[in-house]
Amino acid sequence: MVTCHLKYTIDPFQLAVFEDYGKRWIKLVNRFGGQHHGYFMPSEGANNIAFAMFSFPSLAEYENYRRLILEDQECIETFKIAEDSRCILSYERTFLRLVFE
Repeated sequence: MVTCHLKYTIDPFQLAVFEDYGKRWIKLVNRFGGQHHGYFMPSEGANNIAFAMFSFPSLAEYENYRRLILEDQECIETFKIAEDSRCILSYERTFLRLVFE
């Protein structure tokens, strides 16, 4: 399994737009065979940092997802929401592996 952790710098005046964007991606990732673990919005502290995490059974399945979302109309529309609103200022993507005892 591979887990993608995203750290977003967001526009604090566009929180509602970013939250809508996140809810859409939760559904989309799950539809494409991943397991979304949620978006984490600012609460206390910094008002412009958000996180998201989702997993795929393998790196190959994640790479297939990345290819398919570029052709899917709902994904394209969701990308456009972020682009048009500029709710995302920047992001960092990190891949993690789970360790059990």
